[in-house]
Amino acid sequence: MSNPENVKNPPLLRVDDIVLSFGGIHAIKGVSFDIIKGEIRAVIGPNGAGKTAMLNVINGFYKPDSGSITFKGTTYSSVKPHTAASEGIARTFQNVALFHGMSTLDNIMTGRTLKMKTSLFWHLFHWGPAENEELANRAVVEEIIDFLEIQHIRHTPVGKLPFGLQKRVELGRALAAEPLMLLLDEPMSGMNVEEKEDMSRFILNANEQLGTTIVLIEHDMGVVMDLSDRIVVMDRGLKIADGIPEKIKTNKAVIDAYLGTTHQEHASA
Repeated sequence: MSNPENVKNPPLLRVDDIVLSFGGIHAIKGVSFDIIKGEIRAVIGPNGAGKTAMLNVINGFYKPDSGSITFKGTTYSSVKPHTAASEGIARTFQNVALFHGMSTLDNIMTGRTLKMKTSLFWHLFHWGPAENEELANRAVVEEIIDFLEIQHIRHTPVGKLPFGLQKRVELGRALAAEPLMLLLDEPMSGMNVEEKEDMSRFILNANEQLGTTIVLIEHDMGVVMDLSDRIVVMDRGLKIADGIPEKIKTNKAVIDAYLGTTHQEHASA
C-alpha cells in the first residue's frame, strides 16, 4: 500500500456530485471522491449512510439522479452493469451470491464469462476452439484457487461450505474476471477473528500482487484502518470526511457520527 495523502496521479475513477433518491428518501446527497489506481479505498459510515448505494451507482445497478462518474478517463452519467463489468469493475455483495449447488471451481469459472470469446456453436459441441478456450480459462481459475488457498474445496458444492469459505469463493469469482477495480461490500461480515485475518491477507495480496484497485465497505474499524490507504466517510447520504486513516480516526465529525452524537442532535432538533 502506498498510503497516499497528497495524491498526484490521475484517478482511475472519480464520482462527482452524485445524487440518488428513492421516492422521498435521499440516499446520496451530492457526494464526490476519487479512487487512485493501485490503492485500497475504504467507504465507511453508520448503517443507512449510503455506502452500498454508492457502490451500486459505480457498477451500474443504480442510475443516479444527477452527477457523473469518470472511469479510465471517460465520463458518463450512468452505466449498465454488464458494461461496467466489461470495462474492468467487479463486485462482491453483503450477502453471498453464489450458485450453491455448483462446486467451488465451477462458481469461480462463472467469473470468466466475459473472457470467453468463442461462439455458442463451438460451446454446444464442446470441441475445437471452445475446448481450448475452456482449458485456458480453467488454468486461470486453478491459479486463483491456489492464490486463495482453497484447493481442498475445489470440487465441494459451495452450499456445503462454512460462511467464511463461501466469502472466499465469492472473492475468487470476482478475481477471475481480472478486474482493474474490485468493489468489496462488507467482505468480513459474519466472520470470526481468524477468518477476518485470512480475508484481510487475501485482499492485501490481491492489491499488492495482482495490482487490483480495491474499494472496501467494512464495519470493522480495525480492518479498515489496517488495510486502507484512504478513507471516505459517509453519514445520512453525505460525505463528512475524506483522508488517510490517521486523520480519519481523529476527525470529530466521524467520531460524532459513530458515537451517535450527530444522530442524537437530529432526533432532538
